[in-house]
Amino acid sequence: MRTPTYLAAELRLPTNWLDYTIMAIYFVVVLGIGFAARRSVKTSLDFFLSGRSLPAWITGLAFVSANLAATEILGMAANSAQYGAYTVHWYWIGAIPAMVFLGLVMMPFYYGSKVRSVPEFLLLRFDKGAHLLSSALFAFAAILISGVNLYALAIVVEALLGWPQWVAIVVAGFFVLAYITLGGLSSAIYNEVLQFFVILAALIPLTVLGLKKVGGWGGLTDSLTAAKGDNFVSAWGGTGIGSDNPLGANWLTIVLGLGFVLSFGYWTTNFAEVQRALSAKNLSAAQRTPLIAAFPKIFIVFLVMIPGLVAAVLVPKIGTADSDLQYNDAIPYLMEQLLPNGVLGIAVTGLLAAFMAGMAANVSSFNTVFTSDIWAKYVVRGREDAYYVRFGRLITAIGVIASIGTAFLASSFSNIMSYLQTLFSFFNVPMFVVFIVGMFWKRASMKSGFWGLLAGTTAAMVNYFVLYKQDIIGIPTDQGANFVSAIAGFVAGAVVMVAVSLFTAPKPAEELQGLVYGTVSPGMAEPAAEGDDAWYRRPALLGWGAIILAAACYIPFSF
Repeated sequence: MRTPTYLAAELRLPTNWLDYTIMAIYFVVVLGIGFAARRSVKTSLDFFLSGRSLPAWITGLAFVSANLAATEILGMAANSAQYGAYTVHWYWIGAIPAMVFLGLVMMPFYYGSKVRSVPEFLLLRFDKGAHLLSSALFAFAAILISGVNLYALAIVVEALLGWPQWVAIVVAGFFVLAYITLGGLSSAIYNEVLQFFVILAALIPLTVLGLKKVGGWGGLTDSLTAAKGDNFVSAWGGTGIGSDNPLGANWLTIVLGLGFVLSFGYWTTNFAEVQRALSAKNLSAAQRTPLIAAFPKIFIVFLVMIPGLVAAVLVPKIGTADSDLQYNDAIPYLMEQLLPNGVLGIAVTGLLAAFMAGMAANVSSFNTVFTSDIWAKYVVRGREDAYYVRFGRLITAIGVIASIGTAFLASSFSNIMSYLQTLFSFFNVPMFVVFIVGMFWKRASMKSGFWGLLAGTTAAMVNYFVLYKQDIIGIPTDQGANFVSAIAGFVAGAVVMVAVSLFTAPKPAEELQGLVYGTVSPGMAEPAAEGDDAWYRRPALLGWGAIILAAACYIPFSF
């Protein structure tokens, strides 16, 4: 275990009344949205899935905003300061293909089956064992990840504004609790749309001023090449098998570990994201949700990578024992150095918005899974709908309190992105392998889902905690270990599913309609809404457009 991670004390920001006024206005608007959304909450479907009534552009922006949290802001900037231009892989190969796959292939199964959550799909495809285990693992992971956002927010506010850490935790938790409890998922989604633009307003001036400080893109790359070598500003440099590079991973582990297993595991089975698409008004809108989100996702990498690279130039020893600054300090350091008052208030508000968006996404998905998949199916069954709405609000409060309790688990990682990727390899990857095998192989038996999920989770944890942490196998970095853990979890889960399926009975064919690729359910055959035949509303065109654009972005970073 490393010592707890705190932002450097000298990063205190010179905030004044203007900055605090901007933050106060933002929080008032957040609560106002919660009160406004409360009027539309009449049923549990309204509370947990916004009544499946939202347009695609709203759910699409909420989809990408829910991911713009500690992972994106501090974590990806820290990644860039530590590993350089390799950060682009988390976007162009580690996000876009999986988002397109979710929209084109998996959303018809999710939305067409009318499930309220990702674990509920496993109940339909496999059995109660797979459903209960996946629900419990997801609920646990959601609280851990929510705690990451809350912890990151607390240390930022403590260092930048001088608030005691416990005050920052309580204030942030209160606002997230208030607007989700009031308006349910609708409140969270509309606030995420607002937060998306606030976050952009914070990151764009920071990126522009950072580039100006180091002499533009040319000055930035020249400085980094001179100090850290050519590979630091190249996406694929030094990634040959057996070669050394800052990331500590080769092209095979990048493509398979990050680009396939971790990426698809996160984007296609993480209910904090999928929940936004399930709230869309029809199947076409649900399919377009991740595809619309893919386009801003392609370019957001520049807004988090460039500040990290700039910090690596301005503080050459960042993240080492010779500097008081750690990698997580990259964004706050640039805010303290570059931003004037007013803009500083917007930037701090953007950081707060990012952490709250991430926490809200995980808390809202946690309350849905715990209420619908655990409480209503295994503890208190058959009660009136209003009871589950009340319980959903109660479990939201419990989820926020639990997030406070898990917040400090993130303190053992100097790069919170590494911590999050570790969690994804443990929880998302095994769920993905169960989904992918069950969705494309009719013979996968009902019992194979439970054992595949258990085997995948166990294998990923054994690789990380035993083989890597005990130095049984040599892996240069935490991120490299996460890629290998993801591959181990995927392979173990798939092998066990095949083995169990060969010795246990498959699900009857008539019960697989709409749950296995090549079969159709009534929901999947839903007719297109009026106007959905326009080219910009065609999921296939949007999907291929996103993939081609992401591939084109690789070209400048490949040589």
